[in-house]
Amino acid sequence: MSTIPTIAYFSMEIAIDETMPTYSGGLGILAGDTLRAMADAALPVVAVTLVYHHGYYRQTLDEYGVQTEGSDPWTPASRLELADVSAEITLDGRRVHVRAWRAIVEGHGGATVPVYLLDTDLPSNDPWDRTLTNSLYGGDKHYRLAQEAVLGLAGRAIVDAATRGNITTYHMNEGHSALVVPALYNAYRGDLAAVRDACVFTTHTPVPAGHDRFDRGAVEHMLDREIVGALEKLGQLDGELNMTTLALAGSGFCNAVAMKHGEVSRAMFPGHAITAITNGVHAGTWVSPEFAALFDRSMHGWRSDNFRLRQAIGIPTAEIREAHAGAKIALFDEIAARTGTVLDPALFTIGFARRAATYKRADLLFSNPDWLRSIARQHGTIQVVYAGKAHPHDDQGKALIRRVYDAIRSVGGEIRAIYLQNYDMTLAKKLVAGVDVWLNTPRRPEEASGTSGMKAALNGVPSLSILDGWWIEGNIEGRTGWAVGPLDGSPDDDAAALYRALDAVVALYYNDPAGFDDVRRYAISINGSYFTTERMVREYAINAYGDAALPGTGNVAEAVA
Repeated sequence: MSTIPTIAYFSMEIAIDETMPTYSGGLGILAGDTLRAMADAALPVVAVTLVYHHGYYRQTLDEYGVQTEGSDPWTPASRLELADVSAEITLDGRRVHVRAWRAIVEGHGGATVPVYLLDTDLPSNDPWDRTLTNSLYGGDKHYRLAQEAVLGLAGRAIVDAATRGNITTYHMNEGHSALVVPALYNAYRGDLAAVRDACVFTTHTPVPAGHDRFDRGAVEHMLDREIVGALEKLGQLDGELNMTTLALAGSGFCNAVAMKHGEVSRAMFPGHAITAITNGVHAGTWVSPEFAALFDRSMHGWRSDNFRLRQAIGIPTAEIREAHAGAKIALFDEIAARTGTVLDPALFTIGFARRAATYKRADLLFSNPDWLRSIARQHGTIQVVYAGKAHPHDDQGKALIRRVYDAIRSVGGEIRAIYLQNYDMTLAKKLVAGVDVWLNTPRRPEEASGTSGMKAALNGVPSLSILDGWWIEGNIEGRTGWAVGPLDGSPDDDAAALYRALDAVVALYYNDPAGFDDVRRYAISINGSYFTTERMVREYAINAYGDAALPGTGNVAEAVA
């Protein structure tokens, strides 16, 4: 028996599969993990995103860390089926035809979530309109507004058509899809209460610059009269259109993605009720083959009940050590194959991999090279593995990569470091499992949540992190990992706090291997069992979706076009 979805999940990017370049980083990875957990739970969900014929981009770094971007094309027809649904919207006064490709996300129990990938590359469209589903986060603000109109307006029409009008809950994952709100406002004949009953909004951005804004004139020029009129009636065109404010105004349930991020968001948007549902990761996706084999032997059923990972506290540390050693060798083999660099699996290895944004401070580790070298001389050699892309238009992010390259060249000897290019989901799986410690040094409170440290924890890799985002909730000092400085510490003191913490961690690794293995085990048992999309999706089902989340009873994709 099958059921028609009642929940529509909108996201500008979704990592449906690691071989499909439909994501850029954390937001897309989270969306993919969320849909996998929804399929595991047999929730009645359909998802929508854009197809991105040219992907995000392929990163190339030269010997000085200068980033260049190349296209990452793929052929949707070779991987997806063309869905029997379409939509038309008006952009710049032109009718734009939108078709949809369909992918299927299958859960561990066989239930599925259909994902519609919108496509404007049709002969019937204007040449510029055909490019709107080419590149993720490409182009200027005019291009971005058009893409967000495709996602919110055409996406809403596509999922309604595919489910025969059965959608009762529209979940906007970040503000990119907020034009769902005026579309529903018109469909519901100006009944804002009905719109709010139907909409759920998740915000991921704790800094004002990260929220999309568009000038009133650009909005009036781009969108059709009915949508502009609805925005006026909703009070959302006072000089500019703020997509986050629009989503907040039109949603009855709004959440941030960590407890601290909830506090920051409520301060940024006073008057809005913003709760928090802390992010998670999909355990079945991110547990390495080495640890999956260990968990299968030790904790039957952990894939369908992630809380069983709590029982990892009873796994002998020798088995934890052996599984991690296998994952570390797999990572180092990958590094050697990609770069020719041979790292030593016996040496303490730090992992730092995430988007190259200045607030993430990838170069903080090298703030005082002499102090860093002294730690290595006292306890043992340190290896560091970096990876991460800068947004193509982020010159400061690109400069950050170059600074890390300069620092790597300057330290040498006791500090062996490498920066891997073209960070993606495939590389991330090996990195989060194969290093010894996962480092995160954001400028607080600018880390909304972060999920890479959660993936590391699943693989017995503890975090060494600034207390921000999820780590405020996940840190049990000396058990699940280590904090860098106090919760209310000054950014000016973070480098010294990092070196003090790192000194103790490196000493533990070399002088008390059994003690370090015990931390690995606690990281799995406490953080690995809790910070999962299984738990996160359950919170959405209870708090945000209500009756719409009544589980399906079979292959829901069969019930949609």
